[in-house]
Amino acid sequence: MMIYFGTKLKQLREERGLTQKELAKGMELSPSMISMYEGGGSYPSVEILIRLSHYFRVSTDYLLGVSDSNGYDLSGLTDEQAVLVNELIRQFEQANARK
Repeated sequence: MMIYFGTKLKQLREERGLTQKELAKGMELSPSMISMYEGGGSYPSVEILIRLSHYFRVSTDYLLGVSDSNGYDLSGLTDEQAVLVNELIRQFEQANARK
């Protein structure tokens, strides 16, 4: 069964322990836009889709439900550990961006 974009987005957000408001802030979008994406009431532009894929470090194919692979497997980790791994990756990316 294909999982649609809004469901994938919500799943990724929740896996990382983010609220809609936190994701919206990180993406420089409104919380209502994130809510509309997750509820299927709206779909992102190509630009925002690409930004979301970079933010979550997954492919656009994964976000759109074309691929089931998100690029890395955290299934052996607890939810808390997965959040910590993702935060560590985000911190490394931010440090590298400042170089």
